[in-house]
Amino acid sequence: VQLQASGGGLVQAGGSLRLSCTASGSIFSVGAVSWYRQAPGKQREWVAAISSGGVTNYADSAKGRFTISRDNAKNTVYLQMNILKPEDTAMYYCNADVIRLGRRVENYSGQGTQVTVSS
Repeated sequence: VQLQASGGGLVQAGGSLRLSCTASGSIFSVGAVSWYRQAPGKQREWVAAISSGGVTNYADSAKGRFTISRDNAKNTVYLQMNILKPEDTAMYYCNADVIRLGRRVENYSGQGTQVTVSS
């Protein structure tokens, strides 16, 4: 099983990016997924989460600007980030519960995708 985070890049303040987190391999489905971020010299911070049923939760720093969504057919979860600020600059990671073909649930983390917001 692989969990691939992508979509990061360099954007000006006020801009937008959409991150993707895609699971591949011998899986039945993807369960709950969370996005985290870690800026240099800072602790990892939880950003947003979505349950298998689509219930979403956000950190206060993300509310009103970020939207987490999922496409179960593609085993992909998205993080739409709008009105980006320089303080959003960080490496973004996704973490997912993956239901394997034998219905066993395993937890995986992606390798991270860098988001840099210039002022």
